[in-house]
Amino acid sequence: MPEGPSILLMKEALQPFTGGQITDAQGNAKIEMDALKGERLVEIKTFGKQTFLVLDNVSVRIHLLMFGSYSVNEQTKPDKSLRLALFFKTGAMYFYTCAVRLVENALLAMVDWEADVLSNDWNAAKARKKLKQQPGMMVCDALLDQDIFAGVGNIIKNEVLFRIGVQPESLVGSLPPRKLTALIAEARKYSFEFLEWKRAFVLKKHWLVHTKRTCPKCGAQLVKKYTGKGKRRSFYCPKDQLLYE
Repeated sequence: MPEGPSILLMKEALQPFTGGQITDAQGNAKIEMDALKGERLVEIKTFGKQTFLVLDNVSVRIHLLMFGSYSVNEQTKPDKSLRLALFFKTGAMYFYTCAVRLVENALLAMVDWEADVLSNDWNAAKARKKLKQQPGMMVCDALLDQDIFAGVGNIIKNEVLFRIGVQPESLVGSLPPRKLTALIAEARKYSFEFLEWKRAFVLKKHWLVHTKRTCPKCGAQLVKKYTGKGKRRSFYCPKDQLLYE
């Protein structure tokens, strides 16, 4: 599943269409395509793993889910995968194997933009408050909770927990204050590093534990385990990452 930094890069790729008028809309998404024709793309907003194409009278919400993708100016996947294509005088944007919805522009005011780890509006104090309200939650679930850390995905989760020396199944309420502070700070810090590495096509070179077999610190064999409520893959060192329970 594309994580927040990848969605921000998609926004950058689509940005040249801002201000343009949609001349046609196609695809197999179950939305009213004709309602998009003639609309102007006012701005593009991202929230975690979601993208909002804000038009004059409505917004298009794009979520790439697990295997979604996009392309610009050229359709690169077959029609059966094409959920939405928006055409402008200057080119087109294509979205594949993703979730597409139309939402009222007024609903955007209800989004907690301060929860997005890559946003200028990010509010670390609010994230801390939300975490303290769920002391029984595992940290692996907390990092993937989009209401707390919008944009954080499984890669960021694994790398952050290794950096701060915390085992994924640790309970939020059992973390010492300094570890809770580190969790919040590192989630944002690593997300920006992810963004720059992804932009430079060197992201995988910087992975320390995600999909790895041995610990880069002590050389011990890493544990691969499906953890938390979502049973997502976790990679961690049994020696360097402590379990707080």
